[in-house]
Amino acid sequence: MRRLLPCVLFLLLTAAPLAAQTLREQFDSLFHFGNCAELLCLPVDPAQHGRHFIPALQQGSRNVTDFVTNSIGFTVSNIPISAATSGAVWSRSETGLPVRTATSAGPIFAERAQTLGRNHVLFGVNLTNYHFTTIRGIPLSGLVFDFTHVDVDSNGLGTPDFEGDVLEVRTDLDVNLFAVTGVLTYGLLDAVDIGVAVPMVHTSLKGTSLATIIPAEQQTPHRFGTDANPSLTASASTDGSATGIGDIAARVKARLMQSPSAGVAVVGEVRFPTGKEEDLLGSGEYSARGLGIISARLGTFTPHLDLGYNYRGGDLQNDAVLATVGFDQLIGSWGTFAADVISQFQVGTSKLQQPDPVVINEPLGSGTSARIVEPSNIPNIKDNVVLGSFGFKFTAPSGFTVVTNALIPVHRGLLQPDVAWTAGLEYTF
Repeated sequence: MRRLLPCVLFLLLTAAPLAAQTLREQFDSLFHFGNCAELLCLPVDPAQHGRHFIPALQQGSRNVTDFVTNSIGFTVSNIPISAATSGAVWSRSETGLPVRTATSAGPIFAERAQTLGRNHVLFGVNLTNYHFTTIRGIPLSGLVFDFTHVDVDSNGLGTPDFEGDVLEVRTDLDVNLFAVTGVLTYGLLDAVDIGVAVPMVHTSLKGTSLATIIPAEQQTPHRFGTDANPSLTASASTDGSATGIGDIAARVKARLMQSPSAGVAVVGEVRFPTGKEEDLLGSGEYSARGLGIISARLGTFTPHLDLGYNYRGGDLQNDAVLATVGFDQLIGSWGTFAADVISQFQVGTSKLQQPDPVVINEPLGSGTSARIVEPSNIPNIKDNVVLGSFGFKFTAPSGFTVVTNALIPVHRGLLQPDVAWTAGLEYTF
């Protein structure tokens, strides 16, 4: 393990993106099919029909493709950071000397009331991997985007007939996040800890897209290919990655009350927008959270409840109410089992929205009928998230603690993997 961590850090620090483009630009290339520089440009006369689907990419302030990349950046900036606590907790003896208190090794992503003790230090390094598979419950392998034609004469979409054409793009995405997070917590006072968490993030994005023109009439002026070899379909692909510092977190924890059987504490945390937003290494916005913590100690069983609020800056992120409940159980001098339900509930209507549906008027007898086209199959719902966290902490005679954990989505809001794993190493002195 000691040799593995420096090697991983070296590879992350020296890795370079596979292309000069940013990851946001890499994603946009899945919607580039024509011979002009603009997305959704068709290889026909740009002064006529070649640019007629481009306005559908941007409806008001909502960009269809930005929805996915903003979701990735938002999720990367909010990856859980290991708890600012440790199984090695110190108290003071009657003579004022520090005494190590025997207890379980503590939770992994939740918090409990105990603090480290004055002048004591917790250092940890965690490796975390997320292979994302869904966005708001929709598989990333089956995202569908439908772009409608521009209303060229402003008399209602659908007249003339070719305005009823739809450009459908089906994408198959593979998004992966690997983070190495260094955590340092210092006991400033017996009841006050301060800490910092610095993530080094590697985000990779690859995918394919298939574009299909769905014509409203047989002789549509829209096509891919050439005049000699026209086609109603085209494909694109992308493959890129980026590595860099993610969003750094600074934390303070204050113990308000502690007895042999229970404790109360508060935690404040600020995350700084140090991760490059354009490379999907962060959200580009500040966020802060405050937690109230209640924990108990019943022999070797330690339950805890964390309640709080997460403020998120910017125009695309919603605040959230936070709630975590769980326990850690000492199963021997060598190890602890920890389990939690970690949840966040969105405050207000989602700021991250898909464009509104588009109505196309189609001829029907002597009148017309309305056809409604959804911009994508991603629903406009609240991004509530519920995760199950299950892990072990193994304490070695040398004083090092090995951490293993799995995060499993119970309710899939925003971008989620099937399972996210964490492995780490902690040392307290």
